[in-house]
Amino acid sequence: MSRPRLSHVLTSLLAGALGVALVLILLELPAHSGLAEPVTEAMDRSGVGHEVTAVLLNFRGYDTFLELAVLLLAVWVAWSLGRQDPVPARSVRGPVLRGTLRHLVPVAVLTGGYLVWVGASTTGGAFQGGAVLGAAGVMLVLARPRSLPRVPRLGLRFVVALGVLVFLASGVGGLLGGHGFMGYHPDWAYALIVAVELAAAVSIGLGLVLLFLGGRVQGDDDDH
Repeated sequence: MSRPRLSHVLTSLLAGALGVALVLILLELPAHSGLAEPVTEAMDRSGVGHEVTAVLLNFRGYDTFLELAVLLLAVWVAWSLGRQDPVPARSVRGPVLRGTLRHLVPVAVLTGGYLVWVGASTTGGAFQGGAVLGAAGVMLVLARPRSLPRVPRLGLRFVVALGVLVFLASGVGGLLGGHGFMGYHPDWAYALIVAVELAAAVSIGLGLVLLFLGGRVQGDDDDH
C-alpha cells in the first residue's frame, strides 16, 4: 500500500474511532433538564427581563468580558502590523452617496442604540448594536477613503478599550461589594448592565471599523 493511501486509511480510522467515542459519551450522559430552571429562578435578582442578557451580563458575565477582550486584542494585533494601507476605493463624487449616508448613518446610530437598550428585556444587546454601529462606520470610510479624520491617539485607544474598562470596573465593584466578581447588587444590576452594554457597543463598533482598516490610523502613530 502506498504511503498516501495508508495516510488516508489511518486518518479515516482515527476519525471513525473519534466519532464512535463521541456517540458513546453522548449515550452515557445523564438526563438533565439544562440550566433553564435555575436561570428562571434567579431572574428576579438579575436586574434584566431577558434570560439571555441575564446569563451573558450577570450570571456568566466573565464570558462576555473575555469576548470583548479578544476583540480588543485583535485590534492591538492589527495595529502592531504598522500603519494602515490606503483603502482600495475611490471617493464617490456627486450628491447621491453622501446624501444617502447623511440620512442613513443617524438611523444606524439610533438602531444600534435601540438594540442595546432593548436587549435588557428582549433580543438585542451590545454585540448586535455594535455591529450596526460598525457597519455605519465602514460605510463612512468607504464613502470618503482618502479623507479619514485624524484622531488623537489616546482618545482612540481609550474608546476602543472603553467596553473592557467599564466591564472590569463593574466586575471589581461587585467583588468589593460582596457580590462576587462580575456580580451586581439587585438594586443596581439594571443600571450597571445597561452602562456596560452601551460602553461595549461603542467599543465593538469602533473596533470593527479599525479591523476593517487593518492598521494604525492617522493620528495614532507612536512617532508623534
